[in-house]
This record gives sequence, structure tokens and C-alpha cells, in this order.
Amino acid sequence: MSDARWELIEPVLTAWRLECRRTALHFGRPPGHDLRDTRDAISYVDRTGVQGRCLPHDFPPWNTAYGYFAKWADEGVFAQLNGLLRQLLREEEGRSGEPSACVIDAQSVKTSTSVPTSSRAIGAGKKTVGRKRSIVTGTLGLLLAVLVTAASVQDSTAGTRLLGPGRRGSPRHPESVGRLRLPPASRRACRRSRHRHGDHRPQARDQGIHPLPKRWAVEPAHGWLMLHRRLARGCETLPTRSEAMVHLGMTGLMDRRLTSENTLSWRDPKSATEHPIAR
Repeated sequence: MSDARWELIEPVLTAWRLECRRTALHFGRPPGHDLRDTRDAISYVDRTGVQGRCLPHDFPPWNTAYGYFAKWADEGVFAQLNGLLRQLLREEEGRSGEPSACVIDAQSVKTSTSVPTSSRAIGAGKKTVGRKRSIVTGTLGLLLAVLVTAASVQDSTAGTRLLGPGRRGSPRHPESVGRLRLPPASRRACRRSRHRHGDHRPQARDQGIHPLPKRWAVEPAHGWLMLHRRLARGCETLPTRSEAMVHLGMTGLMDRRLTSENTLSWRDPKSATEHPIAR
């Protein structure tokens, strides 16, 4: 992670560590690992898809990295970072910090053997054995909320849980999502229109359905998430950990866009003479 990208998220992680030490019963031994190195280790797992035990030795121990990841996931730190960077990016694009409309879509992914059978099932549509990843994005394709369920859960049920009052206000679900305005055309109706007219885009002639062009903003979000190998297949045991991986992937996307970085960069890069190429 470059210095510019670290400056965007460092205040949130530092404040989290100070709050944990303030509310602890006893301070004990001070933390021995840098927050930046720990964040890089978690991002390395998300981007490359390696197992936690296979982390390179340059990073903190795998159990330390996973311990921080679990705490940040349970306490909503990844969702907080996602909301902060989304607001900064929207303001940079000349938009309001909080969106006024949203789009919901779902994607089924296969799962690995580490996922228990109680949290995976066979999807009714594509017959995918795994989990379903339902996301809510704004018109720019930036993530607002995510819900990971078994693949057999219907889209309407997942949408109700995403926008319903029972989930609203939780650490992993921003309060602003419940005030958004949904586009009038559903994904299922658009699929029927596309199949009937033989077009790659839904038409507005199908029984008065008028799909908005903004609805397609959610499609690139799935493509951005697939750039992270950890998200190409469900590997997390708990669905909440999978949701945290989604937030982590979108956070990496937004901080690179805010800093105008197209590729991953290293801190204090060495010169070419210090790293000769083997011939």
C-alpha cells in the first residue's frame, strides 16, 4: 500500500486501536505489529486468494492478521472505511456525499470445502452450489451494503433483508441505505424483456416497464469484485467474513481511484540496481 493510500485509512484504524486500549480492562503488553503491515497482509489474502497460513514472512504472523481481520469485520471497521472512501470519491466526482438512489443485484459463487453445508445450497436459477452475494450500489457502482446468504435464498428475500428495518443501522449496514430510492424496473423484469426481444439490453416496450440506464451501474461492481481471487470463490467459513472481504475489495478499489493509482505500488520502492533481474 502506498503512502497516499495509507493516509486515507490510517486515522480510522488508529482511532480503533486507541478506543480498544481505552476500553480494555487492563492495557497489558502494547501491540507489537504495525497496523499498516497488518492491513497489507489482509489485503494480500483478499487480492491473491492465498490461505492465511501461506502468508509471506514479510507480513505479521497469519494468526495475528486473521485476529485483526475478525475484529474489524465484527465491529464494522471495513464497512466504515467503505463508507468514508465512498463519500470522498462521490464528492470528488461532483456528487453529493450520500446517494439518493440505489440498485440491487445478486451473484452466485461456488464455495470451497471450508464452507459448512449449513450456509450453502443449490441456486434455483443457475444451479450453482454455493452462496449468493447480494449487493446494493449507488449510480456510480460504489458499494453501499452487502449480504451473503445461501444460493437458494430468493433475490426478493435478500433485498428485504438488505433494506429492511431489522438490518438497518447495524455495524455492517449503513443507516442511509434505508432512505434510498429504488429504480422502478426490477432485474427479473428486465431479464424477461431481454429474452423476449432478443437484445443484449432490456427494451422499454415490455408491458410498460421502463428500465433506467443507471440500473446497469451495478454490473461493473461484480466485475471489480472478481479481480480479487478471494472473492472468485467463497472460502470464508462465516458469511459475515465474506461480507467483510467484499468491503475490503471495494475499499482497495476506491482508495486507488482517489490517489490515481492504476496498479499496486510498494512503500519505499528499491531501485533497479538493488533488484537485478535474473538472466
